[in-house]
Amino acid sequence: MKRNRKYIGLAVVVAAVGIFAVYHIIDAVQSGSVVSGKGLHKVTGHDATEDLREIGKVPSFELTNQDGRKITNKDFEGKVYVLEFFFSTCPTICPKMNQNMLKIEKAFFGNPNFGIASITINPSTDTPEVLKKHATDLGVKSANWHFLTGEQDYIMNLSNKGFNLYAAENGKVNGGFEHSGMFALIDKKGMIRSRSDEFNNPIIYYDGLEANGIAALINDIKLLLRE
Repeated sequence: MKRNRKYIGLAVVVAAVGIFAVYHIIDAVQSGSVVSGKGLHKVTGHDATEDLREIGKVPSFELTNQDGRKITNKDFEGKVYVLEFFFSTCPTICPKMNQNMLKIEKAFFGNPNFGIASITINPSTDTPEVLKKHATDLGVKSANWHFLTGEQDYIMNLSNKGFNLYAAENGKVNGGFEHSGMFALIDKKGMIRSRSDEFNNPIIYYDGLEANGIAALINDIKLLLRE
């Protein structure tokens, strides 16, 4: 009987402590505080763009667009833009990349602070005239979407060393070239930006082939346009 009374007394104490703890948790939530570490810290405003890491400065480039005009990285200053490497006769991943880039164009059509740079890795074929027809066939409407061409070695160096996005000529593959299907996101200050994966590692570039990659990219473009 005495043992039962001890258990009852212990239960009452535990219940009291639990009620006390719940009261303080509710109070913390209502007052805008959360549990963090060993104490309670006031929740402050959070800018979502802080989660988009700066990967590094975009490499300088100077190329020719589909209208025969010289375009450099400075032409994109003050704009958020997406950059890719592709070629117009690509029979494999480029058509999918093109369609996904069109979705991005439509999402921000008419916004003067957004642009796209599509750089060919097959400039011997992709002259400004060819790229202009390619843009027309795709249905591109934005004046800020530049299809860019130049010297072969210059572009390969820009892709592989400047952006660290793989591109190479390979006569054994369909189309004669192979390249990354990733898109680079660049902010108004010319910094390459990236969100992080579930392990808090920067993804660096966005998947230009998968729907989730495009959805993430569109979301992050919106964030950077607000900066």
